[in-house]
Amino acid sequence: MAVITPTGHACGAVVTDLDATAVNDVEAAELRSALDEHHVLVFPDQRMSNDELERFSEAFGRLGTDPWFIPIEGSDHIAEIRRDADEEAPLFGEGWHSDWSFLDSPPVATCLLGLTIPPIGGDTLFANQHLAYDRLPDDLKSRLEGLVAKHSDRFIYGKGSMHDPASDETAGQTMAIRGDRDPYDGQHPLVRIHEGNGRPALFSTLGYVQGVVDMEDDEARSLLRDIHEHQIDDAVIYRHRWEPDMAVVWDNRSVLHRATGGYEGHDRLLRRTTIVR
Repeated sequence: MAVITPTGHACGAVVTDLDATAVNDVEAAELRSALDEHHVLVFPDQRMSNDELERFSEAFGRLGTDPWFIPIEGSDHIAEIRRDADEEAPLFGEGWHSDWSFLDSPPVATCLLGLTIPPIGGDTLFANQHLAYDRLPDDLKSRLEGLVAKHSDRFIYGKGSMHDPASDETAGQTMAIRGDRDPYDGQHPLVRIHEGNGRPALFSTLGYVQGVVDMEDDEARSLLRDIHEHQIDDAVIYRHRWEPDMAVVWDNRSVLHRATGGYEGHDRLLRRTTIVR
């Protein structure tokens, strides 16, 4: 039986006494329940092949394909998150976000497996959006009732965007990102009820969130900035330090996340799946 130990921070738990390459149905149900409760699950010392990574990810639901990442050879469901030691392109994923929130049906969870981990830097930050909502002033909660956010990736991916592979700014970028698709646009409530735990959570944030339906742009930007301050308050953040052969699964319905740098001169490589259940 797996041992699940909370991190003691705003979210997250460490899962031990589990072989990620051979998760049975009972263990899978336990892990899904733990993800609903803790929002981020950490699995140390889990060396996995690509096939094993896919099977492990399927314990949490059905695998999806990334709209912008080019998958690795031999797998339609695994993408590489990589940065070479001498790379000077913009750091990927540095802004707070919920993965692919611009899609009509965003992935419920994401899994990363650390392969090459630098000795310094490269932490991932997670922000608990259940806790962020709970901490909102009552008047701000009231303002959010019934509001629907407009999501888009048009400034992040595709032609002329931050990660356009054809731009001068991304020269030398090692992430395999498509540049030939039109932007995706979607709409989702600013506050969503998590179907697994029944709790309200703020969903996504500035970056992918471009406005609010039926609200003037200036008013929407002001509101979104007010919310954002609560979404990334230190009190709701767990800072995760990576190790080689460590897998992390997080719930995109419950947390925001962002990458950090600080490992210049060192390679960094992880493999990623998304779960769309």
